[in-house]
Amino acid sequence: MATTVAEHAVGLRTEYPFQLPRGFVDEHGTLHREGVMRLATARDEISTQTDPRVRQNPAYLTVLLLERTLVRLGTLPEVDTLVVECLFASDLAFLQDLYRRINQHGHTEVDVTCPSCGHGYAVELAGGGPGEA
Repeated sequence: MATTVAEHAVGLRTEYPFQLPRGFVDEHGTLHREGVMRLATARDEISTQTDPRVRQNPAYLTVLLLERTLVRLGTLPEVDTLVVECLFASDLAFLQDLYRRINQHGHTEVDVTCPSCGHGYAVELAGGGPGEA
């Protein structure tokens, strides 16, 4: 029996929760650390490349891609370019790495080896609940 597209898509993970290392502080002083990033689409990649702001400054591509793929950040009503522009540099680097991992590798885990015993294991980089890495 053949698997339908809908049945196959059920196993496809398209959204990835994360916790920012520092967090975004809004104009009211509220800290927003937990969020969700979705997989990028071809449209996300193509339309951002042709944006005039990217033509003037190629580094702005990161801002636009993150704006499009960040589904949620804390209790903010939306994540726009101003939010991405105002992230701490460490949080921007974290999100760039997360974007690359989920869109190129399809997961947010990294293989590590204990320097003491040499045992290898996978670590979840996106973070989870309180106290989780």
